[in-house]
Amino acid sequence: MSNNCCGGSEDDSKNNNLNHKESIQKRYGAAAIEKESCLCTPVSFNPIYLEAIPNAVIEKDYGCGDPTKWVKENDVVLDLGSGSGKNAFICAQIVGRKGKVIGVDQNSDMLNLSRNSIKEFSKRVGYENTQFLEGSIEKLDALDLDSQPIIKTSSIDIILSNCVLNLVNPKSRKNLLNNIKRVLREKGRIAISDIVSNKKVPLRLQNDPDLWSGCISGAWYEPELINDFNNLGFKNLKFAERSKEPWKVIEDIEFRTITLTGNL
Repeated sequence: MSNNCCGGSEDDSKNNNLNHKESIQKRYGAAAIEKESCLCTPVSFNPIYLEAIPNAVIEKDYGCGDPTKWVKENDVVLDLGSGSGKNAFICAQIVGRKGKVIGVDQNSDMLNLSRNSIKEFSKRVGYENTQFLEGSIEKLDALDLDSQPIIKTSSIDIILSNCVLNLVNPKSRKNLLNNIKRVLREKGRIAISDIVSNKKVPLRLQNDPDLWSGCISGAWYEPELINDFNNLGFKNLKFAERSKEPWKVIEDIEFRTITLTGNL
């Protein structure tokens, strides 16, 4: 891995057959065990909600925004790429006893951390309304042991994601978007915090494992992000938050943080 966190690997960048999943699993698996300070960008959350969350969860959280601000009481929440579980545990407190939070992640180390934290968290808040499922966020229609989709159709009030959509292989984006629409209820909402770019990222940078797993070179081209959700039928789309200054600039491409909100 590059010493400067985002400089990339000169040798690996020449590889035109990057295994996106492998590079992500390796980096986030390590980050679940030992905190990586330069993975994604630090974000402040409401300290009131952090008091009930185990320290290990907070320390191993990696994101670029706070999509939890758009969650409401009694919501059924789906957190795509739930990682250590911090966003999910914050949502669990917002939705309350009658709400529900489902986190989906494909990294076994992150899942172990989040699942092993449920008992302690639930004891602190006085109820249990959170679960973490293993799966790829672009394959929410994959069948479980009961031959049912991991996430049922029209079962979710709001979908959150915190710096994860950029990690999805571009070839799988269509499946990701279709599944997002499928699982949302009528008038379902999204709050997507992620990284966007002001120019399309060249394949050469997309094939760098450090840049990809570091939430950089998989960034959605900013105009296309809203357009893709608009084509799904989402309304009231807007960047509820958008950093004025870029988070990173690589080869004259600006990468900045946004939170996209909207509803069906």
